[in-house]
Amino acid sequence: RSFILMIKVLITGGSGLVGASLLEKLSQHYTLFTVGLSKPALVNVHHINLDLATDWDTSALPDEMDIVIHLAQSRHYKDFPESCENVFSVNTASTLKLLNYARSANVRKFIYASSGGVYGTGEKAFTEDSPLMMDEALGFYLGTKLCSELIVRNYSDFFDIDILRFFFVYGERQPQSMLIPRLINSVRNGIPITLQGESGISINPIHVDDVAELVSKLLLLDGSHTLNIAGGQELSLRRISEIIGTALNCEPVFGTADGAPKNLIGDISQMIDLLGKPSLTFEQGVTKLITAASN
Repeated sequence: RSFILMIKVLITGGSGLVGASLLEKLSQHYTLFTVGLSKPALVNVHHINLDLATDWDTSALPDEMDIVIHLAQSRHYKDFPESCENVFSVNTASTLKLLNYARSANVRKFIYASSGGVYGTGEKAFTEDSPLMMDEALGFYLGTKLCSELIVRNYSDFFDIDILRFFFVYGERQPQSMLIPRLINSVRNGIPITLQGESGISINPIHVDDVAELVSKLLLLDGSHTLNIAGGQELSLRRISEIIGTALNCEPVFGTADGAPKNLIGDISQMIDLLGKPSLTFEQGVTKLITAASN
């Protein structure tokens, strides 16, 4: 344990959904540094107050580092074109700065948080080798994530590169505007949930506790990897809403809309091979989420 404690890890986005859970997971075992505007509540974390949306300077960061985990992403994912400079600065320009910093700080591993959204949508589960969406239909926000993936890969001669494509992570600290909290709110308050087709889109969501566990295992692996990070159950919007309804003891209300559902499912066989399976079912994860919210 004393050896691992000597390993220094820099995390951006430490106040976000994945970042906060990961900090808790790693805080007893690593020397942690966070970069951002919000100081974590954990006492044994070194916080560096920087706004990644500005023209910030890497001189504020420690001279030596072992691992960089770049989780930060702009909160303005819906505000195009009004907030496009903020989105680009946080999602892409800061990635390049961190890569150059990592090279000068003798980093051995750089982990970049991308999104399963870079595949677009499709009928079958996407593997890491599936074609990515390469046109304007991807949208500006996901375009900046894809841009960063390409930039990150160019640095693979200098340190290990891990690109993680997250699919519908949910958990206690998630903003209420995200999918699972919105569905919980709709089921609880009898607001109709609109489905395309009979059952709506299919996804495979993953609880943030599982994400933190999987990423913590990744820190111990050598080599570069691109991995889908998603849950083990493929669930339609109807089924997700029914599971939430059971947990809340409420009957969901559904409406229907024209059009075929646009599924977004990540194939997780590579993730399972390298890091293991998620431990929480969606039923368990949602119950955990609803219980935490009511306490």
